[in-house]
Amino acid sequence: MSADVQEIAETTVTLEVQDGVALVTLNRPEVKNALSRAMRRRLIAVFDEISLRDDIRCAVLTGAGTAFCAGADLRDRPDPDVPGDFLDHNRWTRETGNSIKECAKPVIAAVNGPALGAGLGLMASCDIMYASENAVFAMPEINVGLAGGASMLCTLFGRSTVRRMFFTGDKLTAQDLLRRNVLEDVLHPDQLLPHVMELARRIASKSPIALVQAKKAANFTDQMPQREAYRHEQDITMMLARTEDAKEARMAFLEKRAPVFKGR
Repeated sequence: MSADVQEIAETTVTLEVQDGVALVTLNRPEVKNALSRAMRRRLIAVFDEISLRDDIRCAVLTGAGTAFCAGADLRDRPDPDVPGDFLDHNRWTRETGNSIKECAKPVIAAVNGPALGAGLGLMASCDIMYASENAVFAMPEINVGLAGGASMLCTLFGRSTVRRMFFTGDKLTAQDLLRRNVLEDVLHPDQLLPHVMELARRIASKSPIALVQAKKAANFTDQMPQREAYRHEQDITMMLARTEDAKEARMAFLEKRAPVFKGR
């Protein structure tokens, strides 16, 4: 990206860090936080930074204004007549979600309004999901003559719901997702971010080395048969048992005090 584009991207995806928690905010409220290519590149850079920063143990993803993310910015679509433009666009699109899913730290979605198309994909990439009462969810690509996102829907819904949403572009409410056990809770818009940030701070209070390994385990076991997955977790537990943080956690429990973790 040029320096000018980089500067714009940094204002449209902001990063704030406090108390071990990174707050990542999609910040184009005038277009309901629709994703441009510059925003996608910025999101990837932000979550890669979060993975490597020792002062960050948990992240929260939300949107500015009244929308979480209205999806891809249709004014920034790839040009099918320019060789390679679609492949470049698709690569950045794939890696946006991957950068969140593969982030070394847990990521919580605070969905403060509509999460449509690519916006729903961003939420699906997070580890834990909360939404406000005014949030709605859809994959509306079919309505503009496109198709994409069924693989993301499959991580959230059953077969029939996935296909109905994919073929119709129908919207579901936050309460619909709560009934389907997709969301942890649905909250008043004013309560959403404070509630999620408090949860993020509780997660951030845990052993940093254990959190990184827990995130790895969660991602690996998503793809494994149960027998191999549990064996993988046991190997991680055996490794963690030898760390200073594990010894400190046990001593703090016995001594009825807050642990002081060193990340080793």
